[in-house]
Amino acid sequence: MEEKLPSSTVGHRGRIAVVTGAARGLGRAIAQGLAGAGATVVGVDLLDLQETGQLVNKNGAGWLPIQTDISSETQVDVIANQVLSRFGRCDILINCAGVVDGKTWDELDFAAWRRVLSINLDSQFLMCKAIVPLMKLNSYGRIVNITSSTVKAVMPTQIAYRVSKMGLIGLTRGLASLGDVGITANAVTPSLTKTELTVGVGIPEERYAVFTQAQSIKRIATPEDLVPTVLFLSSAESYWVTGQAFSADGGASFGLP
Repeated sequence: MEEKLPSSTVGHRGRIAVVTGAARGLGRAIAQGLAGAGATVVGVDLLDLQETGQLVNKNGAGWLPIQTDISSETQVDVIANQVLSRFGRCDILINCAGVVDGKTWDELDFAAWRRVLSINLDSQFLMCKAIVPLMKLNSYGRIVNITSSTVKAVMPTQIAYRVSKMGLIGLTRGLASLGDVGITANAVTPSLTKTELTVGVGIPEERYAVFTQAQSIKRIATPEDLVPTVLFLSSAESYWVTGQAFSADGGASFGLP
């Protein structure tokens, strides 16, 4: 198909954006960033979304909270139907939902493995399968999957988590096949960021210090640090970029030339 050049208007005004994991951390910051750029935001999470809704509403943006379990195929179909009924399409999907396991190989059992993979990878697949048809209605879509810098780290724990995040990079590359119908897909890999999730798994302060010293920018990341990269990849201006995994990690790693 012939590529249509993007509008010269920078921003997301008029776009419909679905953000999973929107109740806290990176997902909440991304939802707020999209709202500030003019998008209508559909926040999805198993947790309460009231605080995210208040932040989105401060920007005067449209807001639809959906509190549900995205590891359920049935519930994901309900999400897609609600978005279609309310807005008639979807333009942007940000897959940010995830959980972390702190188990070593000897501690990791199949039940824990399946729990992490079902939320961190299976649910992302389900969301894409449900939302892509809504993007095809308008021959336009931007998918951004949030991965993790731990996929490049030597660690005795978070095995299932890191496998799920590597799988998400593979899913991103598979989704790049949708480029001919106006849909792009990219992944963003943040450095260690202090959020409710990382605090909840008990990462010690000295671990943050180690990561900080390994970065070119010598401070720990905040959720807001990831937002500009996500905003670009979810914009019309990113139309020539797809299937890529971007390290937004303060210079902790360098890609191959």
